[in-house]
Amino acid sequence: MKKEKIKVYLDTSVYNRPFDDQSQTRIRLETEAFLSILEKAIYGKITIIGSSAILYENSLTPFSNRKERVLSYLSIASKIIRLNDSIKKRALLLEDIGIDPVDALHLSYAEFGGVEYFVTCDNDIIKKAARHKGVVKIEVCNPLEFILKEVFKNA
Repeated sequence: MKKEKIKVYLDTSVYNRPFDDQSQTRIRLETEAFLSILEKAIYGKITIIGSSAILYENSLTPFSNRKERVLSYLSIASKIIRLNDSIKKRALLLEDIGIDPVDALHLSYAEFGGVEYFVTCDNDIIKKAARHKGVVKIEVCNPLEFILKEVFKNA
């Protein structure tokens, strides 16, 4: 029986990591991890799920070069989920436990998409998700943690 590919949701912070100050070690390593995730998706080793929220946030970017590059990254996603009532309801529940509204929306999209991992560069989301493990149904981690847990698991 063929094993199903790992599904991952990358939030907006991950897609924008290559545009941050690469002289900082953590940022540079997270950028490399993000690029490795994209490469694994291109070669069919993992599945990236996107959302209309990411597309919307990207549309607000004032830098056309960055906007186009992020769109090219998003084109690698296997599926872009559109907002629906189920996602809205779940986001409101996550807000009720203290998760910021935009983060709650991203988490809701990820859960709706059936992903195993929600990958973010935002430590606040990671901490809040860990605090509410019983409510947040998916694993939340940064790009480096994801690479260490999944991509190199069978290396």
